[in-house]
Amino acid sequence: MSGHSKWAQTKHKKAVIDARRGKIFSKLIKEITVAARLGGGDPEANPRLRAAIENAKAYNMPAENIRRAIQRGTGEIPGTHYEEVVYEGYGPGGVAVMVEVTTDNKNRSASEIRSIFSRHGANLGEAGCVSWMFQKKGLISVDKDKASEDELMAIALEAGAEDFRVEEDACIIYTLSRDFENVKKVLQDRRVPLGYADITMVPQTTVKLEGEEARKMLRLMETLEDHDDVQNIYANFDISAKIMEEFQV
Repeated sequence: MSGHSKWAQTKHKKAVIDARRGKIFSKLIKEITVAARLGGGDPEANPRLRAAIENAKAYNMPAENIRRAIQRGTGEIPGTHYEEVVYEGYGPGGVAVMVEVTTDNKNRSASEIRSIFSRHGANLGEAGCVSWMFQKKGLISVDKDKASEDELMAIALEAGAEDFRVEEDACIIYTLSRDFENVKKVLQDRRVPLGYADITMVPQTTVKLEGEEARKMLRLMETLEDHDDVQNIYANFDISAKIMEEFQV
């Protein structure tokens, strides 16, 4: 699990930087719009929309932008119609990769995602070829220097967390997807400073990568993350923290 959770933390830190440039706003707006279209515009009755709004606020998106995105989703004002597509394939070393895309042009997105895979030594596969390797779970990370491990574990497990793991620089809390919001709220109420916190797809097994193969995989992940239509990427690589930190420099 270490590679997956480490990338989740890396992605979170990168998103904070991207938010300063406004780059992440378009992805947040797409998620709010789709969530409102599928589940209605009331965040109290639509957990996905509520999570999307919380995420947008965390990156300081103006309230007016959020309101308009909801209205586009519910049809109150005209807007682009987005569709959700999941692409599956294999990265360097046979790593399983799932890419969630929100797009207004499926043909364009498919061509561009296929091109990214090809340029980075990866291959797209058929629907379902790797999704069976992942389970939907809540994942919450807390930097090790932000909380006592023993106290954090006690709070998390009492709140209903499924698993608690200590990794190189963070404590990782896993929950069933239905328990995620409650565990997150309990931690926030106890003033625990959270890092990454979201519903994600956690791999059941991992593939260890080293050297150039690891760097190729990270370049694939970064290029996919930078694509405007890509909302989430899940992969079952296990790459050392040292290589990941070197890659970020």
